Amino acid sequence: MADKNKNAIVTGAARGIGKGIALCLAKEGINVVVSDVMFDEARQTARELEALGVKSIPLKSDVSKSDDVQQLVKTTVEELGTVDFLVNNAGVTRDNLSIRMSEEEWDTVLNINLKGAFLCSHFAAKEMMKQRFGRIVNIASISGIIGTAGQANYASSKAGVIALTKSMARELGGRNITVNAVAPGFIMTEMTEKLSDKVKEAYLSQIPLKRAGTPDDVAEAVYFLLSSSASYITGTVINVSGGLVT
Repeated sequence: MADKNKNAIVTGAARGIGKGIALCLAKEGINVVVSDVMFDEARQTARELEALGVKSIPLKSDVSKSDDVQQLVKTTVEELGTVDFLVNNAGVTRDNLSIRMSEEEWDTVLNINLKGAFLCSHFAAKEMMKQRFGRIVNIASISGIIGTAGQANYASSKAGVIALTKSMARELGGRNITVNAVAPGFIMTEMTEKLSDKVKEAYLSQIPLKRAGTPDDVAEAVYFLLSSSASYITGTVINVSGGLVT
């Protein structure tokens, strides 16, 4: 189990999967910094977490900007004392066929999804190295494993997140810092709920468990990787896809 009174940064935690992860950690007694560009929603999430009896700080942070990320980590240390856990969840999509995809659509997704995970890990790992303890979990995607038509930018960014996970696991293991990833499949969030019934049915027909996943399904896998139960696991990707990737 993850120790109570540890401190976590969860990016993109205002809603969706990130909020589900933040709530799961708070229920286990972990203090959470709620990082998001949507500050009003982040503040509301932080209030929900504090109602569970933990400390929670909402911070407006653009993970693609070095100054924002550096301040995110600095504020966490100043307010809570340590950065024990980092969950790199912030991400966006800009779907288009690759032959029609603009350079801006490519850059936006790679900057937030991949560069953002690098920057957050870069600055948080420096604090973790000082204390010789840390757990980093990156939210990848099955798209980064199997590819997805119309998502060349997103799939590339998530494949990059997986490679980043494996490389940093090798670099940081000697300092008692583990780095792992969770690769969700079709998860019901505000974003996927907007899909047409036809698209939803097409996804569900390919899933052996015959249901969409929930943010809680992802959150439980993240919590496991942060916990002492996973202390000898690093450089690993856990697929949370209902068997879509087997």
